[in-house]
Amino acid sequence: MIKLIIGNKGTGKTKKLVDAVNATTEQSHGNVVCIEKGDTLNFSVTHKARLINTETYGISGFDAFYGMLCGVCAGNYDVTDIFSDATLKIVGKDFDHLADFFDRVSALSEETNTNFVFTVSCDESELPQHIFEVAEKY
Repeated sequence: MIKLIIGNKGTGKTKKLVDAVNATTEQSHGNVVCIEKGDTLNFSVTHKARLINTETYGISGFDAFYGMLCGVCAGNYDVTDIFSDATLKIVGKDFDHLADFFDRVSALSEETNTNFVFTVSCDESELPQHIFEVAEKY
């Protein structure tokens, strides 16, 4: 399952994501991963979640990010939830490719039984309707 936290800059997406990560780690019977660009969440996300900075691994673009998500799932079968902050800063602001990316992540989610939550910094009306066939608003 894919859920999206959508809104323009300054609308509280990251706070909502942090709250969701922290709540999920308390309920999950597996591992929770939070991916970000940079290191702004170090003191906000509980130590029970694995925090990954994409800059550490040189991850940028849709294919690299998708490969990273696959690697996280393949490397640990106990991952139940993956959260991603600043998704468009990681992959770029190409909404057509974003729809294709979410199609691929949806298939990955079903294959690995992993839940995904992404923050997307834009107005909901900018997103192609197809995205909402594979992802729901959080």
